[in-house]
Amino acid sequence: MNKILIIDDDDQLRCSFEKLLKEEGYHVEGAPSGEAGLKRIRDRVPDAVILDMQLPGMNGLETFKRIYEIEPKLPVIIMTAYGTTETAIEATKMGAFDYILKPFDIPEMLGTIGQALEAGRFMRSPVDMDAIPDNASREAIIGRSKSMQDVYKSIGRVSPTDATVLIRGESGTGKELAARALYQHSLRSDRPFKVINCVAIPENLLESELFGYERGAFTGASHRRIGKIEQANQGTIFLDEIGDMPGSIQAKMLRLLQEKSIERLGGRETIPVDVRIIAATNRDLEQALADGKFREDLYYRLKVVTLWLPPLREREGDISLLADYFLARHASEVGVDNPGITEEALRMLGIHTWPGNVREFSNTLQKILIFNRGTPISPEDISQTLSGKITGRTDSSEEGDQLIRKWVRERLSKGSEENLFDRCVDHFSRILIGEVLNLKGGNRSRAAKILGISRPTLHSRIDKYNLKIEVSVKED
Repeated sequence: MNKILIIDDDDQLRCSFEKLLKEEGYHVEGAPSGEAGLKRIRDRVPDAVILDMQLPGMNGLETFKRIYEIEPKLPVIIMTAYGTTETAIEATKMGAFDYILKPFDIPEMLGTIGQALEAGRFMRSPVDMDAIPDNASREAIIGRSKSMQDVYKSIGRVSPTDATVLIRGESGTGKELAARALYQHSLRSDRPFKVINCVAIPENLLESELFGYERGAFTGASHRRIGKIEQANQGTIFLDEIGDMPGSIQAKMLRLLQEKSIERLGGRETIPVDVRIIAATNRDLEQALADGKFREDLYYRLKVVTLWLPPLREREGDISLLADYFLARHASEVGVDNPGITEEALRMLGIHTWPGNVREFSNTLQKILIFNRGTPISPEDISQTLSGKITGRTDSSEEGDQLIRKWVRERLSKGSEENLFDRCVDHFSRILIGEVLNLKGGNRSRAAKILGISRPTLHSRIDKYNLKIEVSVKED
């Protein structure tokens, strides 16, 4: 459960906040002053901090500076009244995740909290490379094939440099994990790491998200906002799905790479920035060049170093390692014993071409485990799951009820009665939300509509359950 610390001297606001966030599934603590907040952080670092700028004694900006000294990778969201916006902007330039104006919009705040928690996890959760499946963390790149050994060597060689890296590979090959590994092994690992998915953000918002804007730049721009590139100063920015970046923004990215400077929307000031760029795409950039959809000069600026992630079908010998890793991981997440897998089933996994690569492989094993009855995974389990026909196990609601009852009885037999209701709700919520998001190609607006929940609530659940969703369609 993610822990959030609220530092605000307004007792009523703090209590209202605690109630709201607890309903969203977070563990919440409050502190009435900067000094009290710092003590709590020293005792136990939370996953995110919500900090008011106007505090008695030590003000918000000084409190943020102290927080940054204790844990520079801790995401801090600033709350500020309009009169202290410039102070909040200063904190953002120094590394704060974002700032929200009072009175704030609750869905906007919940969305920002979800993004901050995800950013904190990206920076602080280590990515294991070439790990032994039994000892690997939840965030790991697994594989001993020659092609994966080449990947590890490339990451090791390029990480300590400031070279721009272009990560290429099919969907589901682990480009995000490779980007995080590059960041965590770099000389900038104690500085910010910002992630921008160029296809998940609507085109009309992407430019302001990257570069920020000045007051009056467009209708509704009532104050200055610092963009993600400026926030990442001295750190690293990861541009995922850069092959889908609009042409108008490509020109600005070229200027950033050439001149190490940007301009905010509506501004004339040239702002120097020192950021390392890591980009990724599953697109055929050479074809995009030929079609006039991607700038040739930007293409060559990005591919200073190109890191190719091999498709799973070309990773001979890695299937068994990946199966061991994902079975252990998903069994722990689902709350069942690892049933193991037969040799015949492993051979079947090795024959499949895996168009979705490691992501498809992981999802397949997770689905099998959900409906598994404690026996080693068989070729039949795999063929039924891959074909989408888990027949004989989910044909009737009665059988589904029996599976649920079996799961509950297993928990009770293991002496796991504590918080059983919340655990059951979380267990099936994780499955439901994951399946709806996968069905809708990662489109969170559509998924929220189907589920009958708000989009901020969906964001918070995705973060709570650490769901990894492939985005294949644009948001509404």
